[in-house]
Amino acid sequence: MRSSTLFVICQCSAFSSIAAGSILSTPLSSHQILPDNFKPPQVFKNANLLRNINLEKGYVKETVNVVIENIDAKEQDTYYIPFKAEAIGNVGGLEVRDKKDPEKPAFRSEVVEYDPYSPTQFYRVTLSTPLAPSAQQTLSINYHVLSALAPLPATIDQQDKQYLLYTFSTYWPSAYVTEKQKTKIKFSTADIPDYTAQPLREGKTFTYGPFEKNPAGVEQEASVRYEFTRPITHATLLERDIEISQWGGNLATEERYWLTNKGAHLAGQFSRVEWARTQHYSPPTSALRGLTLPLQVGSLNPYFTDDIGNVSTSRFRSNIREANLELKPRYPVFGGWKYSFKVGWDANLGSFLRKVKKGDGYVLRVPFLEGPKMGEGISYEKVDLRVILPEGATNVLYESPIPVLASEMSSHKTFMDTLGRTTLKLTAMNVVDEARDKDLIVTYDYPLMAAYRKPLTVFAGIMTVFATAWGIGRLDVSIAQP
Repeated sequence: MRSSTLFVICQCSAFSSIAAGSILSTPLSSHQILPDNFKPPQVFKNANLLRNINLEKGYVKETVNVVIENIDAKEQDTYYIPFKAEAIGNVGGLEVRDKKDPEKPAFRSEVVEYDPYSPTQFYRVTLSTPLAPSAQQTLSINYHVLSALAPLPATIDQQDKQYLLYTFSTYWPSAYVTEKQKTKIKFSTADIPDYTAQPLREGKTFTYGPFEKNPAGVEQEASVRYEFTRPITHATLLERDIEISQWGGNLATEERYWLTNKGAHLAGQFSRVEWARTQHYSPPTSALRGLTLPLQVGSLNPYFTDDIGNVSTSRFRSNIREANLELKPRYPVFGGWKYSFKVGWDANLGSFLRKVKKGDGYVLRVPFLEGPKMGEGISYEKVDLRVILPEGATNVLYESPIPVLASEMSSHKTFMDTLGRTTLKLTAMNVVDEARDKDLIVTYDYPLMAAYRKPLTVFAGIMTVFATAWGIGRLDVSIAQP
């Protein structure tokens, strides 16, 4: 089980920066499998390191700013980042950039080891320019970790506060010697009753260190228990369809969610009376009671359904500045509870699609992820995104803002189609709501003859019906007189 999980995660996290590529290409993955006793060559040292851990949402976000120095006699361009084997499957969105020049593209990063018997897995970061001997460079390393927070106690009463436990190392688990480092943790509250390792406490921030002369791989375990009376919203699966209609000038979006709340479970039975009584003053709760989806300005015709049917507890507000779809599930979703539903809406295609000046090419720019936007955040274990292009679209290329596990091309047939619509499907793992601000770019060719395929098909169908009716009408079906 562990072997198969690591194999999938390694393919999923293969690249943190992705260039345009054909949908016919194979899934991004490393072709190098390192032995279980592999140790990164000690050609770098961390001259100074600042680690920031953000616990303001229902998942862990880490930002590491580190000054690396080449201590080898030759130029070096390969930097390794270690993770525990049981934790790397929950790491997503790893991105490494030049801290002093953040506008440059992110460095290529990939998982290079998925030996199931190795206790440590590595991301390999390839610098765009090799670092000369004794030279330094400042890296900004960003990633998030899902399923790293555990409610403690695991069960609570309906109106109780919820506390989360986070266990970590006060030293960043580096593959190299670290001369000096410091770890900071930011919380959403000052209610932090339990913690270890004696940090410097300043309001909602803990500081550990500075630490000096830490060997490679050394760790010092610590934990914090803090109040987080909000839902830990997690989607085990999101299926997102974007359908292009160039004849109708419409972009139709549909999203299907399988949500769960990973917070503390209820210690007793749910009381509908107690829940209704407290809604007059809306106290903090660990239950998910509503979702807000900020849509693109100009969106229209929204709908909200679940397994039972249409859900009337929704509200759509749209003006020239914003468009918000507010959803309220049929019941509050407490810890361990699940809720699946479907939402959809239309938008003007002209806001997302443009034609290139020469040839038959088109460029489509759409958000990779939309979905709910909440202060406590939302995480996605798996995202399946389908872009359904017009029938006859060819030469499809894409540029994804986040790592993809797999990409494939298929055909999707709808009303009056002949060959079916060209469909691009992308699969991503360990995605968080911060991907809302990132756009997927898809380019394709759509010749004039392909554009007229459906009108000609409709015309041919109508003419066939008339010809058949005329032919039948010309038949002499009367009974001859003897």
